[in-house]
Amino acid sequence: MTTARIDEAAQTLVITGTGERPASADLIGARARVAARVTGGGKTWRAVFALEASRWGGPTLPLPTGTYRLRIADVDTSGLTIAPVLLRGVRASVDDGAVRVAAPVDPAYLSAEGQATLEERYAAHRGERENAVFFESFYGRSVGCNPQAIDREIARRAPGVRRYWSVVDLSVPVPEGAVAVVEGSPEWWRARADARLLVVNDWLRRRFARKPGQRVLQTWHGTPLKRLALHRPGFDLRRMAAVVKESRRWDVLLAQNVYAERILRKAYAFFGRPIWVEGYPRNDALVGGDASGIRGALGIAEDERVLLYAPTWRDDRAEMVDFVDAERLAEEADAVVLVRGHSRTLPEGRDHAGARVIDVTGFPETAQLLLAADALITDYSSVMFDFSVTGKPMYFLVPDIDHYRGDLRGFYFDLAERAPGPLVHSQEELVAALADAGHVQRFAERYAAWQRQFNTRDDGHAAERVVDRILDQGFLDR
Repeated sequence: MTTARIDEAAQTLVITGTGERPASADLIGARARVAARVTGGGKTWRAVFALEASRWGGPTLPLPTGTYRLRIADVDTSGLTIAPVLLRGVRASVDDGAVRVAAPVDPAYLSAEGQATLEERYAAHRGERENAVFFESFYGRSVGCNPQAIDREIARRAPGVRRYWSVVDLSVPVPEGAVAVVEGSPEWWRARADARLLVVNDWLRRRFARKPGQRVLQTWHGTPLKRLALHRPGFDLRRMAAVVKESRRWDVLLAQNVYAERILRKAYAFFGRPIWVEGYPRNDALVGGDASGIRGALGIAEDERVLLYAPTWRDDRAEMVDFVDAERLAEEADAVVLVRGHSRTLPEGRDHAGARVIDVTGFPETAQLLLAADALITDYSSVMFDFSVTGKPMYFLVPDIDHYRGDLRGFYFDLAERAPGPLVHSQEELVAALADAGHVQRFAERYAAWQRQFNTRDDGHAAERVVDRILDQGFLDR
């Protein structure tokens, strides 16, 4: 007989059974895995699963939201059921042997009626003009990008400022001294209303009602190659209205370079308001940064060759593209392959596995991965404009370029004519290009021209300049 219970005091899932002690017991999710502590044997045994984990050498945090498979050697766990229990870090339940982990928000607030009540309360609230910042990066799925770099600079320069971070759940680590607020919770709605400054890198979701004196800094999340917003293929009146409504919520827009400034202003109809062309704060770490600590956290030896595969997302699929067999690439290129899916693929996908393959889709900061990599393999992702700060080689794996350019998004310029590295259309071509040391010199002139156009402000001080503006214009008090 096998039974299950949730120990609220210890924040654990406890499975008890009779007979010989199982050799192993694991809780397996798409982005995290927990091994149980198994004790006993003979007549009874017990497997205790901590509903938390540590990744990349970081802090131990609650498990990410999702469904986990309960796998106990030689034990049938089907039929085990526990009603949802609200713990400090998660809301956990067991349904026919599947363990479901959700954000620790009272279910009463997650119903349609509950959220409607919180939204109405938020809309009616005048705001407290708290000397605080409400940060959000990629819809709360991570704490990184430009908002994270700005957070660090504000913490250094204005330690009296309260810093809230919007997160989808408490598995997302927030910077030291910051306060995590789970999306949809009463605390999230209050912080969003009371903070004097909102710093976000994507659209503001849910209902937004600007409070008196409140400002919104939209940092965006990349210099565009692919067409955005009003420039996307096909006429769609609803999309146009949504774009204009969204951009009117922003007071300031941040651009990495003059090229991006021109495109973002037109693509989002962002007229009559300032765009700060200051480089990208997220790239400050790429100037003079040290990769040894990052490699150590990932378990990579200093003498290993590291390839970072970071494709963009596709409008016609939820998961990451599968143009690379990462394990085979690691063998053929004699390298460690880091696989970095786009943030939009994080909820739907599952970590890649294999010899010398590390899935870093859930890794908080892309800049650290760019530092750790010896070369980048991408396609149409804006990461190309960030990685070029390092001057390291880039390869563009684009087997679907005609479909992407012609049907899905379209480009602002011809990548084949200007790319600072070779375009390849298969893994075989990629492996051959990786083995060709001569391409670095062949693309040197293009690479230099690329850096002159896109990276002149990526000098290691972008966050300083942005925070200078924030403080000088009175968005926050020191």
